[in-house]
Amino acid sequence: MASPAFDDYLKTVYAHTEWQDAPITPSQLAGALGIAPSSVTEMVKKLSAAGLVSHVPYGAVKLTDAGRERALQMLRRHRLIETWLVREFGYAWHEVHDEAEVLEHTISDRLLDAVDARLGRPRFDPHGDAIPDANGDVVREPFVLLGDAPDGHVGRVLRVSDRDPDLLQRLEDAGVSVGVEITAPADLPEGAADAVWLSLG
Repeated sequence: MASPAFDDYLKTVYAHTEWQDAPITPSQLAGALGIAPSSVTEMVKKLSAAGLVSHVPYGAVKLTDAGRERALQMLRRHRLIETWLVREFGYAWHEVHDEAEVLEHTISDRLLDAVDARLGRPRFDPHGDAIPDANGDVVREPFVLLGDAPDGHVGRVLRVSDRDPDLLQRLEDAGVSVGVEITAPADLPEGAADAVWLSLG
């Protein structure tokens, strides 16, 4: 019972816990999707009935095994497309999210696999988010949020949140990209402390 709306919800629920452990609440889900809480409540009921999420009233929304599998399939599509747009078409990393949101629902499995092969089977997208492989497996190294890193911690940028395109552009102007080494606390644009993740080593 897949649909673009279902997929967007499942991706958002999964992505919420990729870089921290607290499950997403309905109000957080509404904020992340820019949708009224009442609409989220109705959709969560549909997702639950379809066996894709588990949820109790006023509680967190969690993916079932089937929901997680579907979310990983869609994230694989989204992140491969973002990587493709940056590498092959010259898009900047703050420009790819909306394009990928459209294309991920229309690209065929055959073309997606061809894109994956063309790019050399990348493990991470331009923002540092892990690209699930065809089996849904994800590889990620230990990390710490910049704002939680102790003073003097030196780490490579593993991931930069793509939620705010303006912040992405400001971080790029400041020389921040995935793989760059940073010492905490860093003199970076406002908002970076909650949007940049560093390696532990």
